[in-house]
Amino acid sequence: MTWFRNPGITEYLLLFIFLTAYGFYLYRIFKVGKAIAATSGTSVASSWKLWTKVGLRSIVLILVLISILGPSFGESRREVKSVGKDIMICVDLSKSMDATDIAPSRLEKVKFEMKRIVDAFSSDRVGIIIFSSEAFMQCPMTFDQNALNLFIETMNTGLVPSAGTDFGPPLEMAMEKFRSDEGKKLENSRIIILISDGEDFGEETESAAKQVEDEGITMFTLGVGTESGSPIPTPRGFKTDQSGNQVISRLNRKPLEQLAELSNGSYYEISESRNDVPRMIRKISSIEGLLRDSRMVDVSANRYFYFLLAAFLLFCVDILWPLKPIRL
Repeated sequence: MTWFRNPGITEYLLLFIFLTAYGFYLYRIFKVGKAIAATSGTSVASSWKLWTKVGLRSIVLILVLISILGPSFGESRREVKSVGKDIMICVDLSKSMDATDIAPSRLEKVKFEMKRIVDAFSSDRVGIIIFSSEAFMQCPMTFDQNALNLFIETMNTGLVPSAGTDFGPPLEMAMEKFRSDEGKKLENSRIIILISDGEDFGEETESAAKQVEDEGITMFTLGVGTESGSPIPTPRGFKTDQSGNQVISRLNRKPLEQLAELSNGSYYEISESRNDVPRMIRKISSIEGLLRDSRMVDVSANRYFYFLLAAFLLFCVDILWPLKPIRL
């Protein structure tokens, strides 16, 4: 027999208080028994009805305590299934992600929302790809939320070359990682989330998006920024063009919307007045996961109700068998 509930310090303290109170009750019963014996001219031990009543109540107490601990016995076979999705998050780390049109900056807001996404899919494998004009694997797909959050926290625009933005390389890298996953496939169980401000200068994005659709991968694009935009901070002030004018980075929805449309996915947005991340999380949660493993395990059930039922029946007997001399 095993116990469903492992008692802690609080449970032991409550048990001590309860048993102390019950001990005081038994002491009062003993005093009443002595009084009965004195008036009837018999010994305390001969008051069998009294001690039967005490024994009955003690058994009820023991049964209740056992049921609270949750006795588990009797083995049965149960099928346990492991179901989950593979989610690859591709994050744009080009210099425009340092823009502050979304406080405190686009990238800091993205990092905060990524942690929400990781927390929402704790039972799924999540990986991170960072990119600008090139793509790099920041964190392979894993169940380890602590590792994911650590990689998210360390992300900055200095990790990738500052030569523009290209959506093609991260999409190709994500598909390559999915392909190398022992050939495990299930329609829509593999998901790409591409996060960017929409400034795509690549030439292979359209073909990569079609390939994403052909391989049955579901893709969501998440636009970050505002239409009014903001300058791009640099160590010496703000980024300027060749004429010395400040470069204003604005959210460009169209490439992200087209990318989502090409791959039969959905477009979402983070701006000063809009945050679609919760809606995106709900949409991804509704997608069927991949059956990774199925096995039969031996389990024991909590049989507390047997002891609680026995305690209840004995309690009913105790009520239906009144014993006038021990009423206090």
